[in-house]
Amino acid sequence: MPKALTIALLDTTKKIMYIESIELKDFRNYTYLNLELDEKINLLYGDNAQGKTNILESICIAATTRSHRGAKDDEMIRLKSFGDIYTDKTEDFLKDEDAHIKVIVKKEFSSDRIDIHLKKGKAKGIALNGIPVRRSADIFGILQIVFFCPEDLDIIRRGPGVRRHFLDMDISRVNTLYLERLLVYNKVLESRNKLLKKIGFEKKEADLLTLDILDEQLVQLGKEVIEVRRKYIKDLNVLTSDIYGSISGKNEKSELVYEPQTSDDTFTQSLKSNREKDLRSGQTNTGPHRDDFTFFVNGSDVKKFGSQGQKRTAALSLKLAQIDIAKEMTGELPVLLLDDVLSELDFNRQRFLLEKIGNMQTLITCTGRDSLIKQEFEVDRVFKVTEGKVEEESYNIDTC
Repeated sequence: MPKALTIALLDTTKKIMYIESIELKDFRNYTYLNLELDEKINLLYGDNAQGKTNILESICIAATTRSHRGAKDDEMIRLKSFGDIYTDKTEDFLKDEDAHIKVIVKKEFSSDRIDIHLKKGKAKGIALNGIPVRRSADIFGILQIVFFCPEDLDIIRRGPGVRRHFLDMDISRVNTLYLERLLVYNKVLESRNKLLKKIGFEKKEADLLTLDILDEQLVQLGKEVIEVRRKYIKDLNVLTSDIYGSISGKNEKSELVYEPQTSDDTFTQSLKSNREKDLRSGQTNTGPHRDDFTFFVNGSDVKKFGSQGQKRTAALSLKLAQIDIAKEMTGELPVLLLDDVLSELDFNRQRFLLEKIGNMQTLITCTGRDSLIKQEFEVDRVFKVTEGKVEEESYNIDTC
């Protein structure tokens, strides 16, 4: 990653990427939705469980092919009920048991259409500009997003798996080669674990030879994963340190430290020495699939010893650093999705986050507009969400 990452947080010379429109058919609680967005700040407000987060989720799926909630495709297809009324636009589509997401992405000199077709009991269909895409990884990077939800504030407090997922998704957004290597590593890991269970019962010589081959593949791929993660966290640390210092008023120093479960040099030996343990447990106990990272504040592990405010500042620093990385690696400002996160932050952290939006297209969800009005924060387009229906409203502070 270039040294340019140490520049100021808001470099408005970067090219702007934005979502022109979102079309949903039978997705979650939406029968049909065609939503045109502003290039800058969009506010979606309404009571809980009305469908605000579902809109952001659809954008996340268009960008990464996966739900940020970890939902399966079947779970995101709207449940039909007797007496549904269909419009002419949706009648033909809704006869099938599936859902469709269409997102139009605008860039400086181009326009892309991403289609995601969710099907019950089948693999999802993906198309870019009307052309079917075979691999999910092939659309990574078309739409760059930074998604921030209340659960992200717990990234420091939760287990290593959550932080690994954050790290892998963060790297994959800007490094498709890493994503490809990681996917292959996970496939080899899955094959090794299945073989370990089989050997535990049968102990055939041929299976042990196959295990040796899988070990070699796992080490080769794992070393690549470890190396990319190490470099990435090193650069991420530069950004989070600056951001954390700014939020805390320069009163505290932070450090992000990568903690690989094994190193490049010891991976092969670790697999050999742990083989009997692996055979007994039926799983691979060594490798980057068990990595973690630690956020230190003034030399102490913030997860173990930090205050709630320090943990939230650490999490906020990580999310804001994602914006800078996306800008520097792609040359484009990402789309920022803030899902009811403002209500979870105190006034100072709210202000810091809102001030960093700059020229990025941003979608903010909340239950009411009061918090933004009190912040005197300018919103370009306002939508009220009620039971899967979205209605645009005028935004006039004097009448709110």
